[in-house]
Amino acid sequence: MAIDPGTKIGPYKVLDALGAGGMGEVYLARDTRLGRKIALKFLSVDFTKDEERVRRFQQEARAASALNHPNLITIFEIGEVESVHFISTEFIEGETLRGRMARGRMSTLEICDVVIQVASALTAAHAAGIAHRDIKPENIMVRPDGVVKVLDFGLAKLSEPSTLRASTIDPTALTKPVNTDPGVVMGTVSYMSPEQVRGVEVDSRTDLFSFGVVLYEMIAGRVPFEGASFGDVISGILGTRPIPLARYAYDVPPELERIVSKALAKDREQRYQTSKDMLIDLKRLKQRLDVEAEFDHSQPPQWARDAVVGRRSSGANSHDTVMIDSNPPPMRTTVTAESTW
Repeated sequence: MAIDPGTKIGPYKVLDALGAGGMGEVYLARDTRLGRKIALKFLSVDFTKDEERVRRFQQEARAASALNHPNLITIFEIGEVESVHFISTEFIEGETLRGRMARGRMSTLEICDVVIQVASALTAAHAAGIAHRDIKPENIMVRPDGVVKVLDFGLAKLSEPSTLRASTIDPTALTKPVNTDPGVVMGTVSYMSPEQVRGVEVDSRTDLFSFGVVLYEMIAGRVPFEGASFGDVISGILGTRPIPLARYAYDVPPELERIVSKALAKDREQRYQTSKDMLIDLKRLKQRLDVEAEFDHSQPPQWARDAVVGRRSSGANSHDTVMIDSNPPPMRTTVTAESTW
Protein backbone atom coordinates (compact mmCIF):
# COMPACT_ATOMS: atom_id res chain seq x y z
CA MET A 1 0.00 0.00 0.00
CA ALA A 2 1.69 3.16 -1.23
CA ILE A 3 0.54 6.51 0.16
CA ASP A 4 1.39 9.73 -1.62
CA PRO A 5 2.79 12.72 0.28
CA GLY A 6 0.00 15.13 1.17
CA THR A 7 -2.55 12.38 1.81
CA LYS A 8 -4.70 12.96 4.90
CA ILE A 9 -5.24 10.01 7.24
CA GLY A 10 -7.63 11.29 9.86
CA PRO A 11 -5.83 14.17 11.58
CA TYR A 12 -2.49 13.16 10.07
CA LYS A 13 -0.93 14.51 6.87
CA VAL A 14 1.56 12.17 5.23
CA LEU A 15 4.89 13.87 4.47
CA ASP A 16 7.21 11.13 3.25
CA ALA A 17 7.90 7.40 3.30
CA LEU A 18 10.31 6.24 6.00
CA GLY A 19 10.57 2.55 5.26
CA ALA A 20 8.83 -0.78 5.02
CA GLY A 21 9.00 -4.09 6.82
CA GLY A 22 7.30 -7.43 7.01
CA MET A 23 4.35 -5.97 8.91
CA GLY A 24 3.69 -2.89 6.83
CA GLU A 25 4.97 0.52 5.84
CA VAL A 26 6.05 3.51 7.90
CA TYR A 27 5.56 7.15 6.94
CA LEU A 28 6.61 10.47 8.33
CA ALA A 29 3.49 12.54 8.96
CA ARG A 30 2.34 15.67 10.74
CA ASP A 31 -0.32 15.74 13.41
CA THR A 32 -2.38 18.71 12.23
CA ARG A 33 -3.95 19.08 15.67
CA LEU A 34 -0.71 19.55 17.60
CA GLY A 35 1.60 20.60 14.77
CA ARG A 36 4.21 17.94 15.49
CA LYS A 37 5.91 15.32 13.36
CA ILE A 38 4.94 11.73 14.06
CA ALA A 39 5.55 8.31 12.55
CA LEU A 40 2.61 6.40 11.06
CA LYS A 41 2.90 2.63 10.76
CA PHE A 42 0.29 1.04 8.51
CA LEU A 43 -0.21 -2.66 9.13
CA SER A 44 -0.24 -5.07 6.23
CA VAL A 45 -3.66 -6.49 5.38
CA ASP A 46 -2.17 -9.96 5.80
CA PHE A 47 -1.85 -9.32 9.52
CA THR A 48 -5.31 -7.84 10.03
CA LYS A 49 -7.60 -10.39 8.36
CA ASP A 50 -8.00 -12.37 11.57
CA GLU A 51 -10.20 -10.38 13.95
CA GLU A 52 -8.89 -12.27 16.98
CA ARG A 53 -5.30 -11.42 16.10
CA VAL A 54 -6.26 -7.79 15.63
CA ARG A 55 -8.01 -7.76 18.99
CA ARG A 56 -4.97 -9.22 20.75
CA PHE A 57 -2.69 -6.80 18.94
CA GLN A 58 -4.79 -3.81 19.97
CA GLN A 59 -4.90 -5.01 23.56
CA GLU A 60 -1.14 -5.37 23.74
CA ALA A 61 -0.46 -2.14 21.85
CA ARG A 62 -2.65 -0.27 24.33
CA ALA A 63 -0.70 -1.81 27.19
CA ALA A 64 2.56 -0.72 25.52
CA SER A 65 1.18 2.79 25.02
CA ALA A 66 0.71 3.06 28.79
CA LEU A 67 4.45 2.60 29.35
CA ASN A 68 6.32 5.77 30.18
CA HIS A 69 10.06 5.34 29.91
CA PRO A 70 12.75 7.46 28.22
CA ASN A 71 14.11 4.45 26.31
CA LEU A 72 10.76 3.25 24.96
CA ILE A 73 9.07 4.75 21.91
CA THR A 74 5.87 6.59 22.81
CA ILE A 75 2.67 5.34 21.18
CA PHE A 76 0.17 8.13 20.58
CA GLU A 77 -2.74 6.37 18.95
CA ILE A 78 -4.02 3.07 17.57
CA GLY A 79 -6.53 3.70 14.80
CA GLU A 80 -8.32 2.42 11.73
CA VAL A 81 -9.28 4.24 8.54
CA GLU A 82 -11.21 2.43 5.81
CA SER A 83 -10.26 -0.97 7.24
CA VAL A 84 -6.58 0.00 7.34
CA HIS A 85 -5.06 -0.30 10.80
CA PHE A 86 -2.34 2.09 11.85
CA ILE A 87 -0.31 3.20 14.84
CA SER A 88 0.96 6.71 15.38
CA THR A 89 4.12 7.07 17.45
CA GLU A 90 6.74 9.66 18.23
CA PHE A 91 9.12 10.35 15.35
CA ILE A 92 12.70 9.54 16.32
CA GLU A 93 15.56 11.16 14.44
CA GLY A 94 18.76 9.19 14.33
CA GLU A 95 19.85 5.81 13.05
CA THR A 96 19.07 2.22 13.83
CA LEU A 97 21.59 0.19 15.75
CA ARG A 98 22.09 -1.74 12.51
CA GLY A 99 23.15 1.50 10.81
CA ARG A 100 25.47 2.39 13.68
CA MET A 101 27.19 -0.99 13.57
CA ALA A 102 27.61 -0.69 9.81
CA ARG A 103 29.72 2.47 10.31
CA GLY A 104 32.43 0.63 12.21
CA ARG A 105 33.30 -1.15 15.40
CA MET A 106 31.92 0.32 18.62
CA SER A 107 34.10 0.78 21.69
CA THR A 108 33.34 -1.24 24.81
CA LEU A 109 32.18 1.90 26.63
CA GLU A 110 29.86 2.85 23.77
CA ILE A 111 28.46 -0.68 23.67
CA CYS A 112 27.80 -0.57 27.41
CA ASP A 113 26.07 2.80 27.11
CA VAL A 114 23.70 1.48 24.43
CA VAL A 115 22.89 -1.87 26.01
CA ILE A 116 22.29 -0.38 29.46
CA GLN A 117 19.58 1.79 27.93
CA VAL A 118 18.07 -1.18 26.09
CA ALA A 119 18.12 -3.24 29.29
CA SER A 120 16.42 -0.36 31.12
CA ALA A 121 13.66 -0.33 28.50
CA LEU A 122 13.19 -4.09 28.76
CA THR A 123 13.08 -3.89 32.55
CA ALA A 124 10.26 -1.34 32.41
CA ALA A 125 8.29 -3.33 29.83
CA HIS A 126 8.74 -6.67 31.56
CA ALA A 127 7.66 -5.15 34.87
CA ALA A 128 4.39 -4.25 33.13
CA GLY A 129 4.03 -7.80 31.84
CA ILE A 130 4.96 -6.99 28.23
CA ALA A 131 7.50 -9.00 26.26
CA HIS A 132 8.83 -7.63 22.99
CA ARG A 133 9.56 -10.93 21.16
CA ASP A 134 11.49 -9.29 18.33
CA ILE A 135 14.57 -7.60 19.78
CA LYS A 136 17.03 -6.96 16.94
CA PRO A 137 19.23 -4.05 15.74
CA GLU A 138 16.50 -2.77 13.40
CA ASN A 139 14.19 -2.24 16.39
CA ILE A 140 16.71 -0.15 18.34
CA MET A 141 17.18 3.52 17.45
CA VAL A 142 20.11 5.68 18.51
CA ARG A 143 19.45 9.43 18.51
CA PRO A 144 22.20 11.97 17.75
CA ASP A 145 22.33 12.86 21.45
CA GLY A 146 23.02 9.23 22.38
CA VAL A 147 19.57 8.42 23.74
CA VAL A 148 18.45 4.93 22.75
CA LYS A 149 14.84 4.01 21.94
CA VAL A 150 13.41 0.51 21.63
CA LEU A 151 10.72 0.32 18.94
CA ASP A 152 7.70 -1.81 18.15
CA PHE A 153 6.57 -3.09 21.52
CA GLY A 154 3.23 -4.78 21.07
CA LEU A 155 3.78 -5.48 17.37
CA ALA A 156 5.77 -8.69 17.50
CA LYS A 157 2.94 -10.78 18.90
CA LEU A 158 0.86 -10.04 15.83
CA SER A 159 3.49 -11.53 13.53
CA GLU A 160 4.51 -14.38 15.83
CA PRO A 161 3.66 -17.75 14.23
CA SER A 162 1.96 -20.37 16.36
CA THR A 163 4.69 -22.83 15.39
CA LEU A 164 7.88 -22.76 13.39
CA ARG A 165 7.44 -26.00 11.46
CA ALA A 166 8.66 -25.79 7.88
CA SER A 167 5.15 -26.53 6.63
CA THR A 168 3.74 -23.38 8.19
CA ILE A 169 6.44 -20.78 7.68
CA ASP A 170 8.22 -19.21 4.77
CA PRO A 171 11.95 -19.03 5.62
CA THR A 172 12.50 -16.06 3.31
CA ALA A 173 9.91 -14.07 5.22
CA LEU A 174 11.93 -14.41 8.40
CA THR A 175 15.31 -13.59 6.97
CA LYS A 176 16.81 -10.76 5.04
CA PRO A 177 20.40 -10.24 3.96
CA VAL A 178 22.61 -7.69 5.66
CA ASN A 179 26.28 -6.90 5.23
CA THR A 180 27.97 -10.12 6.25
CA ASP A 181 29.96 -12.99 4.79
CA PRO A 182 28.77 -14.43 1.44
CA GLY A 183 26.33 -17.29 1.86
CA VAL A 184 25.38 -16.33 5.43
CA VAL A 185 21.69 -15.94 6.17
CA MET A 186 20.69 -13.38 8.77
CA GLY A 187 17.58 -11.55 9.84
CA THR A 188 14.84 -11.94 12.41
CA VAL A 189 15.38 -15.69 12.68
CA SER A 190 18.96 -15.13 13.85
CA TYR A 191 17.67 -13.33 16.95
CA MET A 192 15.04 -15.90 17.96
CA SER A 193 15.36 -17.78 21.23
CA PRO A 194 15.38 -21.59 21.35
CA GLU A 195 11.85 -21.59 22.73
CA GLN A 196 10.68 -19.38 19.87
CA VAL A 197 12.06 -21.64 17.17
CA ARG A 198 10.52 -24.65 18.92
CA GLY A 199 7.14 -22.91 18.86
CA VAL A 200 6.56 -23.24 22.61
CA GLU A 201 5.14 -20.62 24.93
CA VAL A 202 7.55 -17.74 25.52
CA ASP A 203 7.99 -15.25 28.33
CA SER A 204 10.18 -12.23 28.99
CA ARG A 205 13.31 -14.40 29.06
CA THR A 206 13.03 -14.80 25.29
CA ASP A 207 13.85 -11.08 25.00
CA LEU A 208 17.01 -11.62 27.04
CA PHE A 209 18.25 -14.30 24.65
CA SER A 210 17.58 -12.05 21.64
CA PHE A 211 19.25 -9.19 23.50
CA GLY A 212 22.27 -11.44 24.08
CA VAL A 213 22.46 -12.07 20.32
CA VAL A 214 22.42 -8.32 19.68
CA LEU A 215 25.12 -7.73 22.29
CA TYR A 216 27.27 -10.51 20.81
CA GLU A 217 26.91 -8.96 17.36
CA MET A 218 27.86 -5.50 18.63
CA ILE A 219 31.13 -6.91 19.96
CA ALA A 220 32.00 -9.51 17.31
CA GLY A 221 30.55 -7.85 14.23
CA ARG A 222 28.51 -10.97 13.46
CA VAL A 223 25.69 -12.94 15.05
CA PRO A 224 26.55 -16.04 17.12
CA PHE A 225 24.32 -18.39 15.11
CA GLU A 226 24.65 -18.21 11.35
CA GLY A 227 24.73 -20.51 8.36
CA ALA A 228 24.15 -20.89 4.67
CA SER A 229 20.51 -21.89 5.11
CA PHE A 230 17.50 -21.34 7.28
CA GLY A 231 17.97 -24.80 8.78
CA ASP A 232 21.61 -24.12 9.63
CA VAL A 233 20.65 -21.02 11.61
CA ILE A 234 17.91 -22.88 13.50
CA SER A 235 20.30 -25.74 14.25
CA GLY A 236 22.82 -23.27 15.65
CA ILE A 237 20.28 -21.61 17.90
CA LEU A 238 19.18 -24.96 19.30
CA GLY A 239 22.48 -26.72 19.73
CA THR A 240 25.65 -24.81 18.86
CA ARG A 241 27.83 -23.07 21.41
CA PRO A 242 28.82 -19.59 20.15
CA ILE A 243 32.45 -18.97 19.25
CA PRO A 244 34.13 -17.13 22.17
CA LEU A 245 34.01 -13.38 21.72
CA ALA A 246 37.75 -13.10 22.36
CA ARG A 247 38.21 -14.66 18.91
CA TYR A 248 36.79 -11.50 17.34
CA ALA A 249 37.64 -8.84 19.93
CA TYR A 250 40.87 -9.43 21.86
CA ASP A 251 40.11 -6.61 24.30
CA VAL A 252 36.63 -7.73 25.36
CA PRO A 253 36.42 -7.71 29.18
CA PRO A 254 35.91 -11.21 30.62
CA GLU A 255 32.93 -9.94 32.60
CA LEU A 256 31.22 -8.77 29.42
CA GLU A 257 31.79 -12.16 27.83
CA ARG A 258 30.27 -13.78 30.91
CA ILE A 259 27.18 -11.56 30.66
CA VAL A 260 26.71 -12.44 26.99
CA SER A 261 27.22 -16.16 27.67
CA LYS A 262 24.60 -16.14 30.42
CA ALA A 263 22.09 -14.31 28.23
CA LEU A 264 22.61 -16.89 25.46
CA ALA A 265 21.98 -19.96 27.62
CA LYS A 266 19.88 -22.45 25.63
CA ASP A 267 17.94 -23.45 28.73
CA ARG A 268 16.02 -20.39 29.89
CA GLU A 269 16.25 -21.62 33.47
CA GLN A 270 20.02 -21.04 33.24
CA ARG A 271 19.62 -17.69 31.52
CA TYR A 272 19.18 -14.34 33.25
CA GLN A 273 15.79 -14.66 34.90
CA THR A 274 14.99 -10.96 34.75
CA SER A 275 16.22 -8.05 32.67
CA LYS A 276 16.82 -6.21 35.92
CA ASP A 277 19.49 -8.75 36.91
CA MET A 278 21.19 -8.29 33.55
CA LEU A 279 20.91 -4.51 33.89
CA ILE A 280 22.62 -4.62 37.30
CA ASP A 281 25.55 -6.60 35.88
CA LEU A 282 25.88 -4.23 32.91
CA LYS A 283 25.85 -1.16 35.13
CA ARG A 284 28.44 -2.67 37.45
CA LEU A 285 30.69 -3.40 34.46
CA LYS A 286 30.21 0.12 33.08
CA GLN A 287 31.17 1.64 36.45
CA ARG A 288 34.34 -0.41 36.57
CA LEU A 289 35.27 0.56 33.01
CA ASP A 290 34.64 4.23 33.82
CA VAL A 291 36.96 4.01 36.84
CA GLU A 292 39.66 2.33 34.76
CA ALA A 293 39.33 4.95 32.03
CA GLU A 294 39.57 7.75 34.61
CA PHE A 295 42.68 6.15 36.11
CA ASP A 296 44.29 5.92 32.68
CA HIS A 297 43.56 9.59 32.02
CA SER A 298 45.12 10.58 35.35
CA GLN A 299 48.47 9.00 34.42
CA PRO A 300 51.19 11.02 32.65
CA PRO A 301 51.26 10.40 28.90
CA GLN A 302 53.55 7.63 27.70
CA TRP A 303 56.04 10.06 26.17
CA ALA A 304 56.48 11.73 29.56
CA ARG A 305 57.01 8.39 31.31
CA ASP A 306 59.56 7.41 28.65
CA ALA A 307 61.40 10.73 29.18
CA VAL A 308 61.63 10.11 32.93
CA VAL A 309 63.06 6.64 32.34
CA GLY A 310 65.61 8.12 29.91
CA ARG A 311 66.72 10.80 32.35
CA ARG A 312 67.16 8.27 35.11
CA SER A 313 69.29 6.02 32.94
CA SER A 314 71.54 8.78 31.61
CA GLY A 315 71.64 11.19 34.53
CA ALA A 316 72.43 10.87 38.22
CA ASN A 317 72.78 7.43 39.75
CA SER A 318 73.12 5.92 43.15
CA HIS A 319 76.85 6.89 43.32
CA ASP A 320 76.21 10.64 43.04
CA THR A 321 77.13 12.40 46.29
CA VAL A 322 76.21 15.59 47.98
CA MET A 323 78.90 17.43 50.09
CA ILE A 324 78.16 20.19 52.53
CA ASP A 325 80.71 22.93 53.43
CA SER A 326 81.80 22.77 57.08
CA ASN A 327 81.20 26.51 57.48
CA PRO A 328 78.56 27.32 54.99
CA PRO A 329 76.44 30.40 54.85
CA PRO A 330 72.95 29.70 56.09
CA MET A 331 70.99 27.29 53.79
CA ARG A 332 73.94 27.01 51.35
CA THR A 333 74.92 23.61 49.89
CA THR A 334 77.32 22.40 47.24
CA VAL A 335 76.21 19.63 44.89
CA THR A 336 78.96 17.60 43.24
CA ALA A 337 76.72 15.60 40.93
CA GLU A 338 76.12 16.93 37.45
CA SER A 339 72.41 16.24 37.70
CA THR A 340 70.00 16.85 40.52
CA TRP A 341 67.55 14.17 39.26
